[in-house]
Amino acid sequence: MVQNIRDMDELKALLKSAENKLVVIEFSAKWCGPCKRMYPLFHEMSVQYRNVMFANVDVDNARELAQIYHIKAIPTFQMFKQAQKVTLFSRMKRTICCYRSGSLSEPIFELCGTDAKKLEEKIRELM
Repeated sequence: MVQNIRDMDELKALLKSAENKLVVIEFSAKWCGPCKRMYPLFHEMSVQYRNVMFANVDVDNARELAQIYHIKAIPTFQMFKQAQKVTLFSRMKRTICCYRSGSLSEPIFELCGTDAKKLEEKIRELM
């Protein structure tokens, strides 16, 4: 089941209730074509991986969360464990840019937003 998150209080409550479970959050928008294609796959993963918690943040309805978590492209997937972000999925371009400029102190795992296979691989790796 995918839980809809509308604000920071709801997100904090979800992360706290997850304890040691992996939490996968999809940042998306209703008007976004790639988000619409990804939604059924994301929902299917939420049914398949019962020991992982899945949530969705609509960036138009939760602009504060989109800003706090630096969402620049949608869909973007961020993963949390023990209330800490463990990996970020967004555009490959940002990774290349950040590595070239030297602005990343540690690697951020990123991929194109609609690569369900890579998303599932990362979920399996972090469970």
